[in-house]
Amino acid sequence: MGRALPLGQGCDLNIWSWRLAPSPSHEFHMIRSLNGAWRDPSQVTALYITFYSCAKQLVSSGGGRVRAESCEKPVARISFKSGDPSRSVKTFSAENVLNYDQFLLSEDREKLYVGARDTVLYLSIDDSGNLHLQNQISWPSDPTNISQCVLKAKSKETECLNFIRILLPVNNTHLYTCGTNAFNPFCTYINLDTFSMFTDITGNVIALDGRGQSPFDPQHKHTAVIVDGELYTGTMNNFKGNEPIIYRTLGNRQNLKTETSLGWLHADASFVGSFNLAGTSADSKVYFFFAETAREFDFFDKLTASRVARVCKNDAGGDKVLQKRWTTFLKAQLLCSDPDGFPFNVLQHVALLHPDDPQRSIFYGVFSSQWQAGGSSTSAVCSFQLKNIENVFDGNYKEQNKESSRWTPYTGPVSDPRPGSCSPGKFSDTDLNFMKDHFLMDGKVSPLEHNPLLIKQGLRYTQITVDSVPTISGRNYTVLFLGTDKGSLQKVVVVNDKYSHIIEELELLPNQEPVKNLLLASNKRLLYIGYTSGILQVPLANCSVYISCFDCILARDPYCAWDVKNHICRWAQSKIDTSESWLQDIENGHPNTTCSTQSPRGKATFATDTKPMKVANYTANYNTILKLQCPQHSALATYTWKHPLLKSSDKQMVTSQDTLVIIVKGDTLGLYECWAAENGFTYQVAKYWVKDPSGVDVTHKDSENTDSNMETSPQFTGNNYYTHFVVVTILLVSTLCGILFFFLYGWRDNLKAKSKIQGCNTPETEKLSDAKETTRLNGICQNDMNNPNMCCVPVSGSDAMMDLDNNTVIVRTSNGRAPLEDASDV
Repeated sequence: MGRALPLGQGCDLNIWSWRLAPSPSHEFHMIRSLNGAWRDPSQVTALYITFYSCAKQLVSSGGGRVRAESCEKPVARISFKSGDPSRSVKTFSAENVLNYDQFLLSEDREKLYVGARDTVLYLSIDDSGNLHLQNQISWPSDPTNISQCVLKAKSKETECLNFIRILLPVNNTHLYTCGTNAFNPFCTYINLDTFSMFTDITGNVIALDGRGQSPFDPQHKHTAVIVDGELYTGTMNNFKGNEPIIYRTLGNRQNLKTETSLGWLHADASFVGSFNLAGTSADSKVYFFFAETAREFDFFDKLTASRVARVCKNDAGGDKVLQKRWTTFLKAQLLCSDPDGFPFNVLQHVALLHPDDPQRSIFYGVFSSQWQAGGSSTSAVCSFQLKNIENVFDGNYKEQNKESSRWTPYTGPVSDPRPGSCSPGKFSDTDLNFMKDHFLMDGKVSPLEHNPLLIKQGLRYTQITVDSVPTISGRNYTVLFLGTDKGSLQKVVVVNDKYSHIIEELELLPNQEPVKNLLLASNKRLLYIGYTSGILQVPLANCSVYISCFDCILARDPYCAWDVKNHICRWAQSKIDTSESWLQDIENGHPNTTCSTQSPRGKATFATDTKPMKVANYTANYNTILKLQCPQHSALATYTWKHPLLKSSDKQMVTSQDTLVIIVKGDTLGLYECWAAENGFTYQVAKYWVKDPSGVDVTHKDSENTDSNMETSPQFTGNNYYTHFVVVTILLVSTLCGILFFFLYGWRDNLKAKSKIQGCNTPETEKLSDAKETTRLNGICQNDMNNPNMCCVPVSGSDAMMDLDNNTVIVRTSNGRAPLEDASDV
């Protein structure tokens, strides 16, 4: 069997190789690579075959599968279809406005600014969170830019437009905005008092060059943040989209950027987030998150790595070395893999929790894998503490050996102050030359608990936003809102920073448009989601959908709690009395212990006034098919049917998904109950009573005391398929008879043709009835000159003529006698 091979140069990498497991099923396992260096060039070939052939071909084609027994396959407990009234979602859209891509919430959280295609919107938010259009600015590209864009083989309908990509506050009175401008990005300021752009005396917008700030291509990912009046951006700096840049502009200081020629960023870098922890001990730094091809891994194929980069706010660039370039740029690799080591190496988006406390600050990222093929996407959510990121930046550097081009840890001396640190003052030229080649850190940033919080198969997460929710116990829980590539939203609660529970999934867009923009407005209890045609207003929770105490507890939604006094599941943060009258169990979700209270007699009772399940009463004719529905509200529950004679009459019953199909017989009458078991708790979902059509009732032990809860329904005749059966049988028999007739008719014609075309006819039956053999059958005539007899003779030569249509053969014999005619009489 195959053995594990060390990967990469230096091979202290957390990269993963494939090997064939010694098992009959020939499953392919992902295993962690060992430390060590390449010793034999053949290992490179073996690695390429095992790693890339297996990873790309076998997994995508189904020839192998990744083992992850230690990983559960989480599913959302409750799912809502688009338009479901039980999970209301409101929509806002402005006339003739598309692509609601950029959101900016005002400091007072009462206004929402939206960057769309060719337009900037100003919306007000009322107390209910509804959006109202107050003003809008039209900012399209001019015809000259559009025509030049079209000449460069770009689409006039989808690309040669002005897509707003930056919309940020400069101060309390102005916004700064940039757009793609038909692949010629430009920027300008917006006056909030008048909600208008700066214009010249002719009324034209005063536009600034937007290169290095906004991407050229609207499809390219980008990030931007304004810190102390200066704009920090991560984007593409050219038309071709192969020159990524981290850039600082605006303000009064020297503009700084990354150096392309030094390879600080790979040409395919894709930026997903940037952050500054203002007002904290980490205020001196700006962090960028992105994914790029890793140059330190020398493989036959490109390997993507997720990164976090850091620059210092006080960076002023070098005087002689690294002029107008960053002197503090450092980057490190982010790791996210499942317990079996399969890597999720492509960072899609990132969000920050607790930005006001660096000791608690956590970055949450959604990852996918570059080895997803054949439509089987898998995503993961990993979390990283800021202090762990800083520990890596304070660790060893990595350097590239100029002779072998291998990347190895740097073991030489390090000056003080440390190169790349945010110390005051300027670095020496020696330190700056060191920074030109030592921008990559040797250490990797591992996620909390060294495992993902969530792994989800069958979809790709595209966006994430995070909320910290206080509960009635005083403890805060982290709630993740995850947008997917299929137009859905998942709400997830994180428990103990170790594992997660998917509370619900909402289908937002019926056309499965990927979610590209999320904005959390906690004060309005809403989540705003931008898409092509408008903005969705999604409530953070819908507690009223949980109608009982056990349902409220099983949901494990931190926003919801069971109100014991009012017997309702409601928004937990709205409680005005003590926590004793509110019930929650986010940690375990156990209604058996949470919903029960102690009565004065010491007996456990449920703190809910849930009414007994009503019985649906059906009267059906015999031999009809009856379908009984079992509503499956929770995907985490196991559903079973109960009936007194269920085992003895299982031949008359079929269970299909959430439906029990029965044939009404004497032994299938009576009470049917559907029960759900979830997290150790069993509860009833549905009850049906199937009655005899004659009116004679059937009573069982399980049906006692149910008459008062029965719903009277009209007589249910069911589906009687006897007539259909007779009709189908007649049609089938008729069809078979027709097929048989045509077959026999064709067979008869074949027999006639064969009997007609024969070299020598067989005597008819009537002529053979009294015939005796008087002539030898070897084809030779008797030699009797006086009495020539008719006989069969071999025919050859050019003197023979045959008329097969008239059954006549004319042959001239060797003695010249007259020809034989009427061969049928021979």
